[in-house]
Amino acid sequence: MNTLEIRDLTVALTASPDQPIVRGLSLTINSGEVHALMGPNGTGKSTLSKAIAGHPDYKITSGDVLIDGTSILEMEPDERARVGIFLAFQYPAEIPGVSIANFLRAAEQARLAEGENVDAAAYYKRLYSKMDMLKIDRKFTARSVNEGFSGGEKKRCEILQMAMLEPIFAFMDETDSGLDIDALKIVAEGVNNLRGDKLGILMITHYQRLLDYIVPDFVHVMYNGQIVKSGDKSLALELESKGYDWIKQEVAASASA
Repeated sequence: MNTLEIRDLTVALTASPDQPIVRGLSLTINSGEVHALMGPNGTGKSTLSKAIAGHPDYKITSGDVLIDGTSILEMEPDERARVGIFLAFQYPAEIPGVSIANFLRAAEQARLAEGENVDAAAYYKRLYSKMDMLKIDRKFTARSVNEGFSGGEKKRCEILQMAMLEPIFAFMDETDSGLDIDALKIVAEGVNNLRGDKLGILMITHYQRLLDYIVPDFVHVMYNGQIVKSGDKSLALELESKGYDWIKQEVAASASA
């Protein structure tokens, strides 16, 4: 079993390091677990995932992030990816002129030791196997990455990348954003196909509807840069019923006690 430990993490924009967005957050995720992170806009959910992945716009000003006891904070983003971190973006970028097949092949090549090369036949066999599992048309591989894609196609492309790269820990930033019900079901089925004891997942979402299809083991509510409440899947249902004002009131009551 692998463990990702977020210890007392504080994160700010690189351009404004004295104005923290994430404030002393701690969370442990084990392989095989699915954690949902919910909370209102602007509370630091996406900031958390991007900072852990090594996005240059965000600066970790204190705390630590460890995989199996080893800090990843001194690693460059590509090194973090090699040790098993994967980030599925809320708004995946387009890469015109680069086919999905070539993009994924380059990503796999980058993970090999110097002098090693991807075996083309084995690569395509594995790629088509993952596509079949995710019910993605094989013609999809010839398209430029995310160029002209619908919201659902972009998210399916992200799931295919995750399937091929086989990370240890995946951060999924509002995977349900911009998806209609049919696209949501397809993407959720793909994620569920990848669930297992070798993968830990943190899903960032505002809504219960995603959790109807990808049932989490743990639910955390984030407010003002901190996790203020944790529970099982029933917490998401309670949040859906009561709204985020309920959390704000609880935090205010706790602060005044």
